[in-house]
Amino acid sequence: MSVAPKPSALIRRPALVITLQALASFAILATFLPLLPSQEWYIRVFDYPRLQLFTLAIVSLLLYNWLAPKTRKRDKFLLVALLVAIVYQAVNIYPYTFLAPKEVKDAAKDSPTDAMLSLLVSNVLMYNKEHGKLIALIQKQEPDIVLLLESDSVWQQAMQPATKKFPYRVEIPLQNTYGMHLYSKLPLRQQKVDYLLDKDIPSIKTFVKLRNGVWVELHVVHPKPPVPTEDATSEKRDAEIVMIARDIANSKYPVVVAGDFNDVAWSRTTELFQEVSGLLDPRLGRGFYNTFNANYLILRWPLDHVFHSTHFKLESIKRLSNIESDHFPMYIRLSFSPENKYEQVEPEADEQTQEDASEIIEEGKEEAAEDKREGKSE
Repeated sequence: MSVAPKPSALIRRPALVITLQALASFAILATFLPLLPSQEWYIRVFDYPRLQLFTLAIVSLLLYNWLAPKTRKRDKFLLVALLVAIVYQAVNIYPYTFLAPKEVKDAAKDSPTDAMLSLLVSNVLMYNKEHGKLIALIQKQEPDIVLLLESDSVWQQAMQPATKKFPYRVEIPLQNTYGMHLYSKLPLRQQKVDYLLDKDIPSIKTFVKLRNGVWVELHVVHPKPPVPTEDATSEKRDAEIVMIARDIANSKYPVVVAGDFNDVAWSRTTELFQEVSGLLDPRLGRGFYNTFNANYLILRWPLDHVFHSTHFKLESIKRLSNIESDHFPMYIRLSFSPENKYEQVEPEADEQTQEDASEIIEEGKEEAAEDKREGKSE
């Protein structure tokens, strides 16, 4: 009769222990590499999978503690480093769990309907042909504003059954996957399309009039991600995000910013954006709302964001169903509540933060100028 090997017997299987060491080392390195000041894509990419690295570190710790030897110094060091990585990731994950306090308060149930603003934000994936799924979502949700990203002239034409009910619009159909379409049932004014650092990467700034007569400043953004096929560094992405934050910081209006930041909510750049702009994140204390990648369950993180000023409280927020894009659409409904704005703590930028912001903007402009000299942005 055969007998199952005891765990101690598995220690003699070098391949298993080596595999565990490799996984543990990867979890540790990937956790702490983003702390480096480098903007290279192969460093910044590890900003994204925080939940995945947290899970990998826990699994590695449990298996290593069970199966591998723990008498050698390097094994003890690996176990301690895994514990530190787990704690570090947990601290960063905690604000997005229901255990944490909500940064944005819930709107009162009796909030006036004329103070509401609802947005549906969707990176459609330009090559996606399943237009009907998004049309059905828009018709079901009935948002005040629809923001389409990666939209071209084909999407513009195909979406007419849904967008014909939106009389106010800014349409920027592009073939480079950075097109934008803004459709609004509420009046718009001063629609402005900016190309902050790249001549082919637009952003939108406009003002939308709520039903109660209040004008709200609205920004739509979609910078390039730091990946080899787009930009080798995050310099221009980070600079564009911070430049918009600087613009918002001087606003005298209630503000909403929405779009695909190509950056996760917990990155230093997004934190800097909040501190400089003073905007709030409605996900804090509620959940991650991972919108990318819709095709792979284990590779998801929050790339599509809606931030807003303290003038608003949250009526609802949800990730919508799959439309065959690589992003899930997001829906949010805000309540304009200026009389209660001081119930919410506005992020603030200290002197060092402002210096960091200025440095990021300067580096992004220098990178854009270098790209222009080399013809990359032509």
